[in-house]
Amino acid sequence: MSPDFLFICFIVVASPGTGALYTMAAGLGQGRGASVLAAFACTLGIVPHLAAALLGLAAVLHASALAYEALRYAGVAYLLYMAWQTLQADGPLRLAPGTARLRPARVIADGILLNLLNPKLSIFFVAFLPQFIAPGEPAPLTAMLEMSGMFMAMTFVVFALYGVFAAAVRGQVLARPAILGWLRRGFAAAFVALGAKLALSER
Repeated sequence: MSPDFLFICFIVVASPGTGALYTMAAGLGQGRGASVLAAFACTLGIVPHLAAALLGLAAVLHASALAYEALRYAGVAYLLYMAWQTLQADGPLRLAPGTARLRPARVIADGILLNLLNPKLSIFFVAFLPQFIAPGEPAPLTAMLEMSGMFMAMTFVVFALYGVFAAAVRGQVLARPAILGWLRRGFAAAFVALGAKLALSER
């Protein structure tokens, strides 16, 4: 794998987005364990995009305006749902003392859906990764799987670091309940902004 590929992947993964936002919300609301679980769930959400790219479905998505728009607006709707959920007392920013009241199934489901409904990931695997496969590569499928595996590993590590950092300051949030209201509004606004960005983005 070339240094250029690794550097660009890091920039893509580390840029604040829905996955990073979600893992930080999980860390702040429920602690380090939930943040790592959220990072794992977001990483799992990449697998269907990779499978679609390998099966050629992502190319169809890229070529079909209707299919792309349907997935894009489903993603927008889910981001707005996450914004609404964040404002609720039992949403991602629910403060649960210690490790009590964690619901792993919900953390995993939300994390997977956030990445699953992001059409940009399918385009990433179809349009970006092949550029780093040499024309004479004897095993292009293997090379793509290796690069995809590196991308997913980098996603998990970076997102987990975001979440663990957020969990580290969780005690200060618990000690100042008023801060939680501001955090909920801030995270909700960020989800809305990301939804608007996705809605207005070009293919």
